[in-house]
Amino acid sequence: MEQKYNTTTLVTEMARLREFCEQEGEVFVYRKGEQLEREGEPAHWFAYVERGCFKYMTRGMSDGRDHLTWFSFEGEFVADYPSVLTGRLSQATIEAMMLCRVWRVSGERLKQFFGQSIETRDMRALIGEHMLSQFKARYQDFHRTTPRERYDLLMLRCPGIVNELPLHAIASFLNVSPKTISMLRRDITFSSG
Repeated sequence: MEQKYNTTTLVTEMARLREFCEQEGEVFVYRKGEQLEREGEPAHWFAYVERGCFKYMTRGMSDGRDHLTWFSFEGEFVADYPSVLTGRLSQATIEAMMLCRVWRVSGERLKQFFGQSIETRDMRALIGEHMLSQFKARYQDFHRTTPRERYDLLMLRCPGIVNELPLHAIASFLNVSPKTISMLRRDITFSSG
C-alpha cells in the first residue's frame, strides 16, 4: 500500500492535532483501571496522552476473556478511532494502566474540527492512513515474526512495560500463552548472563 504522506508531514499534523486537543479540550485525570471507553457502548472521547499509558481490550467471543490488543503511550493519542467520529459503539474497552493525564475532546468536537477546511479534512485522512499502516504492521507481525521477535519489539518500543503489566496481559498482547512468555524471559535471562 502506497503511503500518501511522509514522516515530516505526519509529525507536523500530529503536533497540530495535539495543539487542538490542548486548546479545545479539557484536562482529565484517569486513575489506574478507569475507562476512557467501554466496549459495546457509544464511543465519546479523543484525547492526547500527556502522561501515562492506556490499554485496549476486547472480549473474546468464544472464551469471554479480555484480550489486550493495543496501547496508547505518553505523547500519543487515545481513542476508538474512527468510532468516536461516528458515535458508533466502541470496539474496545480503553483503560488506564496507571495514573494518566490527558487533554480530552468529544468526538463531536473533533468531527467539527475536521470539517472546518480542506486542510483539516486532509488531516483526518492522514490520521486514518497512519492508523491503518500501524494496524497493518501489527497484523503482519503476527505472521512474519516469532513470539520472541514480537516480545523484543514490544520491549524496544516500551521498555518499562514489564513493570506495568502482568505476565498474562503481555501474553495476550503478543497472542501467546503466559507459559511462552515465561520461557522467553527465562531464555533471555540465561542467555544474557
